[in-house]
This record gives sequence, structure tokens and C-alpha cells, in this order.
Amino acid sequence: MNQLNVLIVDDHPLIADAYKMAFYKVEQASSNYTFNIDYAQDIDIAYQKFTDSLQSNKFDLVFLDINLPSSSDGKLISGEDFGIEIKDLDPTVKIIVSTMYNNNFRIQNIIKTVNPEGFLIKSDVDPKTLVAAIETVLSGSPYYDKTVLKLFRLQISSDIVVDSVDRQILHELSKGTKMIELPKIIPLSASAIEYRKRRLKEAFNVEDKDDRALINEAKDKGFI
Repeated sequence: MNQLNVLIVDDHPLIADAYKMAFYKVEQASSNYTFNIDYAQDIDIAYQKFTDSLQSNKFDLVFLDINLPSSSDGKLISGEDFGIEIKDLDPTVKIIVSTMYNNNFRIQNIIKTVNPEGFLIKSDVDPKTLVAAIETVLSGSPYYDKTVLKLFRLQISSDIVVDSVDRQILHELSKGTKMIELPKIIPLSASAIEYRKRRLKEAFNVEDKDDRALINEAKDKGFI
């Protein structure tokens, strides 16, 4: 029997409890796995728990909410940044992402940046779906729920990836930070930041509009 270490990262305790119950059901139905489950309600706690685990009992699976507030130091803007970070720290960790966002652009970006083994849209989640996702990912196969698969079938794609620096630029602009101040916060030249902003406007189809339009579009797509 394999004992697996699991970290659930979600700022809603009731949702985390539903995930724990799903792991319990998988454990009860299988003689192959037992789970040691830990929980973090924000990115700061999750990051500390994950880095600490690298010294002893590493986490095998992380159940990750994308819609998390940024870390206290502002370096990890959302669960997406946290997912990228822990994949860099331990490429063997499996991640099941859950999010309330259901637009194709946002989903594709998360898949490109985090490359999770499982992807769930929260509006689709029920006990049966959670159990299926856990069992499928543990078997070594990816799991995408019905909404994600439907969006894939639409074949709407983009070659542009909104990376962590882009998200930080959007985050700072949404806070009211002026362009002239950004090079003091983001380790890029003013011209490099301006280029990224133009590229983001192009990606969000607001290239002829002001920064407020960019911020609003980024919020609608779940990047802020």
C-alpha cells in the first residue's frame, strides 16, 4: 500500500473539506493508497509547508485553487504562480487545479504555465468528479473535466502566454501603480515593460484602448 502526502490549497475551508472527503472515499475504495492530508488556506502558508516538505516527506499531490489572493510579498500573484513555483521546486509533484474561471484563454494559459495533471472547473465539481479526478491522476493519466474538454473542442487557441511577469504588471496597474514607477518594482527596463503591455493589449484585443480597458479585460479573463 502506498502512503501519499497531499496538500490542499484553498481559501474556502468547506471546499477543502469536500476535497478531503473525496480522498477518504478513494482510500476506502482502494487497497492501493492511504493519504496523509495537509491543508493551507493561503499562498504564504502553502509555500512554507511545501518548501519544508522538500527536506523530509515531499508532497506527492497538490490540490490547488487558482483563485487565491497574492502572497504577502507580492511575488506570487495567484495560485497559478504558486503552481509554477512548486513545479520548479519539485517537477515530480502532481497538481490538480481547480478554478471558477471557465474561459478558454485563461484555461489554456494555466495549462501552458502550470501544466497540471488534473483540471477542474468548480461549477462542475461534485463528489463523483472529485473521486474520478484523483483516481485518474494517481493512475498516471491526465484528468480534464467536461467544461475543459468542451473548450478544447472549440479549438480556440492563442500562442501568447501570460507569464508571471505579465501578471505582475497587470496586478500593479490594477492597483494604480504608474508606468514610470514599474521599473522600481519589476526587474525590467521601462521599454521592456511597455513592450509587454502592448503585447498584452494585443492578446486581449484592446490595442487601441487605454490601460483601464486592459485592466478590465484582464479581470474579466481572471488574470487579476
